[in-house]
Amino acid sequence: MGCAGSRAKKEEPVKKIRKPKPWKHSEPITRAQLVQMRDEFWDTAPHYGGRKEIWDALRAAAEADLTLAQAIIDSAGIIVQNPDLTICYDERGAKYELPRYVLSEPTNLIRES
Repeated sequence: MGCAGSRAKKEEPVKKIRKPKPWKHSEPITRAQLVQMRDEFWDTAPHYGGRKEIWDALRAAAEADLTLAQAIIDSAGIIVQNPDLTICYDERGAKYELPRYVLSEPTNLIRES
């Protein structure tokens, strides 16, 4: 009998998050340039709206492996529109757009020897 009750509440299925599909930056960049772009994005993003704690959770998720990222997203109550986290919402409906460069490395990242 125990299992039937859990299905009574109709919820949207949780979207499993994943890394973005492989992508290319407009020009080859080094890891240092990528890190700088990411830092600039995270520093300025909260000024465009949304809540700081949600931005912080998104940053933590973007920098974590997928299992931990899923847990962070779920516990922060973030609504994922795109499974690669490029578009998310908080419970109040504020939109959070993440560029792919904060979520994964470009295929044309310059590997420094």
